Amino acid sequence: MTTTEEPAAIHLAPPAGWTAAQRDQFLAWVRASSDGSDSLVEAPTSLRAASTKAAYSVVADLINQGWDLSCRPTEVLVRAPVANGDPDAERERVRKQELLKRDEHLRRSSVRRFIEGMETQRRHGDQQVSVFSLMRDGHDLVASLRAVSSRGSEQGLGLRSAIDPYVQVVASGERCQHSGLRLTDIWRYFRLTWTNQYTSTPGRTLMILVRDRAAPFHPVIGIAALGSPIVQLKERDDWIGWQRDGFLDEAQEQPTGRLATWVWRRLDQQLDELYLADLESDGLYWSNLWSDPTEDAIAKLEQEATRSRAEHRRTANPTDLKAKVDLSDTDALVRRATTPLFRSKRCQALAGLLRSRAALLPHFSAGATPTALSAALAERESRDAIAAVLRKAKGDAVGTEMADLTVCGAVAPYNELLGGKLVAMLAASPTVVRAYAERYGGSASEIASGMAGRAIVRRNQLVLLGTTSLYGANSSQYNRLSMPGQVLGGNSPIEYRRVGRSRSFGTSHLSSGSVDALVHLVEEASGTRVNSIFGEGVNPKLRKVRHGLDLLGWPSDDLLQHGRQRIIYSVSLVTNLLPYLIGLDTEPAYRFRSNVAGDTAKVVAWWAERWLDRRLGSDEALTRIESHRALDGSGSHGARVVLPEP
Repeated sequence: MTTTEEPAAIHLAPPAGWTAAQRDQFLAWVRASSDGSDSLVEAPTSLRAASTKAAYSVVADLINQGWDLSCRPTEVLVRAPVANGDPDAERERVRKQELLKRDEHLRRSSVRRFIEGMETQRRHGDQQVSVFSLMRDGHDLVASLRAVSSRGSEQGLGLRSAIDPYVQVVASGERCQHSGLRLTDIWRYFRLTWTNQYTSTPGRTLMILVRDRAAPFHPVIGIAALGSPIVQLKERDDWIGWQRDGFLDEAQEQPTGRLATWVWRRLDQQLDELYLADLESDGLYWSNLWSDPTEDAIAKLEQEATRSRAEHRRTANPTDLKAKVDLSDTDALVRRATTPLFRSKRCQALAGLLRSRAALLPHFSAGATPTALSAALAERESRDAIAAVLRKAKGDAVGTEMADLTVCGAVAPYNELLGGKLVAMLAASPTVVRAYAERYGGSASEIASGMAGRAIVRRNQLVLLGTTSLYGANSSQYNRLSMPGQVLGGNSPIEYRRVGRSRSFGTSHLSSGSVDALVHLVEEASGTRVNSIFGEGVNPKLRKVRHGLDLLGWPSDDLLQHGRQRIIYSVSLVTNLLPYLIGLDTEPAYRFRSNVAGDTAKVVAWWAERWLDRRLGSDEALTRIESHRALDGSGSHGARVVLPEP
């Protein structure tokens, strides 16, 4: 067994402002806790207690997550857990860490009441049902599979009698016709069986159930969810080809009139999507300024952006800005556009546009040609301007035409049949692409509409999926997951491509108690308002946690390196990914026929041939499947939520 190099020590001194007694008490608690004691000194209720509670809570999390702690006379030294070189050992280490946060969630009284309610039998039609009705009996499944297997050459024809998967997109308020349970509740229940903690995510969410019509009540095979993707992910963006330097270097090597025209037209489009009426009336913008940008005008816009941002911080009411705006109501959108927050954003955006325009005008004044593009790319300021155009194009596409597969997997007993691979491929199927377009097609972008003072509708065709492995080890349901394009009437394979590893940065190792304590410290001790307001920027929770750690005087960058690297995968659903995402191409070239009949059945048939057949010959796998018996809630079944001790 090998291990990676030991992480560097992180120095945590008791926060400034603590009394000598508080410092001594904290260090004594760390010594006791790191030696196996779980005692925690209660934080006082004074203002200073905000830092006390945050410090104790964060250190307690680090101890629980396996960080190494030692005390010096005046400070604590901590080291992140060492990643184990043995894949199985590393998986187990991360699994134990994940279970700590999952179990914290499952101990909440509201969550326990939800689980109890789902498992309680109720009458639906003429039958007694509960969530147990949606769990496939393992003995029945094995018997059906063995019957199919015994038919030999007729196996493909008979598979549907044993297992017949289909996709059910979850709609809010819709109920399961077989059990009467809400589809959202069914999805949530099975998600709670995952090793990692269940959390809701902001932005778009498309929840999916994969169910089995071959058995009574159509039991759940697996679940998936598409969510808004991570905005900036270097490994994925390098793979797409739209990272700044790579994109610009390639454009410089092969300048085209098409790309030059795209750059020039994108500037006009960006200007058109800014509300300008108030800026014109205030003398901050005029039509001739677009043809002749001046440094003085740009400076005034930047000054106004700073002033409006400061006004926002003084006066912002989170409730007002969190309120949903009717995107068909132009007056409401104008009111949002003229709030200090959005006025600041508009001034900053306009200043940037004018600066880009000024840098490109000397090259493009005679036309958007390959020569003009080549000359612009040879100079730093105009090269930066083209990079800004690219960055805005990326921002427009990330939230609308890309999605992260935030949840994906099979539930017992289907997990023993590599059902996770089936769920993963169905998530990339025409059925889900159509469902995404139906759910979000024609939807206006809230941020863009707030900037424009009118509804701005982006393209909403799903062309890229991203996801990560649960663990950093090589074994993953996405490994070697590639389906020939011919299965769905195309010519290019649909495959989960490994594009790198995550950088192990975030708050996943901190409990909700620590996050709350750090937020409280920011709000109570810093005197600075840090709002979770839509439009203020990405990942407000991370910003607050980082700020809270900084207020403690602790190195936030080091403490947020949790050491849990995951494998990053990307699935391109089109053959013209980069040109389509940035708007060079107007239509996606899908790897499959989007209107292919019976696409789910075709994916299932491919999965059965590629993955299921080998499991049918495994007596060990079939024995494990037979162990799942819990239709009435009295037996043992892997799809049942196991509650931790209170």
